[in-house]
Amino acid sequence: QVQLVESGGGLVQAGGSLRLSCAASGSIFSINFMGWYRRAPGKQRELVAVITGGGSTNYADSVKGRFTISRDNAKNTVLLQMNRLNSEDTAVYYCNARIEVAGLGWNDYWGQGTQVTVSS
Repeated sequence: QVQLVESGGGLVQAGGSLRLSCAASGSIFSINFMGWYRRAPGKQRELVAVITGGGSTNYADSVKGRFTISRDNAKNTVLLQMNRLNSEDTAVYYCNARIEVAGLGWNDYWGQGTQVTVSS
């Protein structure tokens, strides 16, 4: 009933930029926070950035000052602008959102993941 569809991943050289986009669709009544996680090869999934419905943000220390998260509440979309990318940013990036579906209450939903590869 709810889908999160990501786009914008790819291959970029170190120092370059990418912008990830995630759009939520379906029987959405309300969205609380939206965020991005990533899983690098051989590592656990980690939080990259999160944004509340009111626009408050939180970032992993490793991306502060380089990544910017934003959202368009009218379009149920969250963006992640990634600048000054380095090899440590190589990972599969997942969109996450806490969504209220009419009749089902609040649940966490995940996108399918998009690969970001930074070449040195």
